[in-house]
Amino acid sequence: MKLEGIKVLDLSLFLPGPLLTQMMVDHGAEVIKLEPLQGGEPNRRIGPFREAESVYFANTHRGKKSIQLDLKNPQGRELALRLASQCDVVIEAFRPGVITRLGLDYEAVKARNPGVVYASLSAFGQTGPYVAKPAHDLATEAYAGILSANLGADGNPAIPAIPNADMLTSMMGLAAVLMALLRRKETGAGDYIDLAMMDSLYACIPNNMGAVFAHKQAPVVKNERIWGGSAMYNIYATSDGKHIVLGASELHFAVALLNKLGRPDLIPLCETPPGPTQAPVKAFFETTFLANTQAHWVAWFEDLNIAFAPVNDLRQGADDPQARARQMIVEDSEGKEHIGIPIKFANEPGQINFAAPTLGQHNVELAQRAGFDAQEITRMLAEGVFGGAAP
Repeated sequence: MKLEGIKVLDLSLFLPGPLLTQMMVDHGAEVIKLEPLQGGEPNRRIGPFREAESVYFANTHRGKKSIQLDLKNPQGRELALRLASQCDVVIEAFRPGVITRLGLDYEAVKARNPGVVYASLSAFGQTGPYVAKPAHDLATEAYAGILSANLGADGNPAIPAIPNADMLTSMMGLAAVLMALLRRKETGAGDYIDLAMMDSLYACIPNNMGAVFAHKQAPVVKNERIWGGSAMYNIYATSDGKHIVLGASELHFAVALLNKLGRPDLIPLCETPPGPTQAPVKAFFETTFLANTQAHWVAWFEDLNIAFAPVNDLRQGADDPQARARQMIVEDSEGKEHIGIPIKFANEPGQINFAAPTLGQHNVELAQRAGFDAQEITRMLAEGVFGGAAP
């Protein structure tokens, strides 16, 4: 696999960092998850559960090794530093300043491992006036202005279905780590990566900043091309309380659809800019699609070359034949479902190890690898360096 031989120490919690390292372990990296005291990784305790294992945890920690350490204990800190010195990559996601107080910051690790690629993931980055603010995904989306464009049916900001800042930071973090590892092959030098969730949001809205940059004002959300202003790029209700989507605003799609619906007179309106001028087309679609069920429209659109989709719920999405054909929903030997691998290489494809580690499962193994002898490990166990997790 592509990342075979790469070793990663993951100090992060919740979603961005663990998903970043999950992508790495699926492609052959060895990932050591360093878990804190008081229960370890928080998403171990976020349900629903399958046989006492959180689905959330299973889908972000499969195939990893777990060590639980008290980083405030000198021996725990030393063990963590030794592990970091043996790794190619270190990921942390504490609030800025915390990792320095714990003695595991980039400079401390670099002193022992000059080639380390070290990434810090945080809400607002390591600089700027918000550096000390606590925040998760939703707050960064609010600050960046993204939430103002994510409106519910009542016209008020609604919580996005996907934690955009978390996910974008995870994927940008993966790209950054791999870039740094690639460059290290030439220079031998590692690097420090400062990743902010808020930064990642700005980087992913180049198609939404027209009014902001050109007119120095916030867009009128309902008039924007991809936020409801286009009749051919919109969500429509059906008679059974479900919904369908028209998902592309190119004129040839509008021509084909309106001709079949017997309203070619509306085609010129689809040539106008998104917003009020397309309102008559939207009104026609609303009335038309509301007259029949979702299943009727799925069959009706089947042979049309038009970007159309039914709005599936997540269970339907997991059962969708495209998802199954692409192995994005897969089952283990016990029939339990898991999210698959999205990056599909023709050569050396990723492989899933469905086993997620129990808390502290690899404490002794990793302490031995770091050079601690049996007597030292026994003493560390007795003194609670491993947080009481079973060896």
